[in-house]
Amino acid sequence: MREKIVGVIGGRVCNDEVECLAHNLGKKLAKVVDYLVCGGLSGVMMAICKGFKAGKGKTIGILPSYNKADANPYVDIAIPTGMGLARNVLVVKTADVVIALPGSCGTLSEIAYCLQFGIPVISLRSWDIEGVIKVKSIDEAVQTVKKLLK
Repeated sequence: MREKIVGVIGGRVCNDEVECLAHNLGKKLAKVVDYLVCGGLSGVMMAICKGFKAGKGKTIGILPSYNKADANPYVDIAIPTGMGLARNVLVVKTADVVIALPGSCGTLSEIAYCLQFGIPVISLRSWDIEGVIKVKSIDEAVQTVKKLLK
């Protein structure tokens, strides 16, 4: 059976509250999926990777540059693409299910790709868009991931 991958998307800059949210979500997700994929940089991406690794999970960062060294220190597998923002397609296509945390236009583009490709996308304090599963808590997000991956 193929291992399960959750994608987490969100802003490359975030406040302390969102950083804490991402870190705690990462720790809980590590108990229910095999890998985490994200954009591999700062903000939400670094906080989710840090939390996922604290939960003993493995992380994948799909980078916009050609340089593996650009990945945050919590990325286990750095994939340099040289594609800039176009790498957002690869982030969501790698995932079986995606969770959106607060972010800006890059996060919005990744949500749009999920909807276009039929990849389930869960919003936790992120964009409220038709077709996106809106949840109110980390536990609800994790339970939704488990249900979607059955």
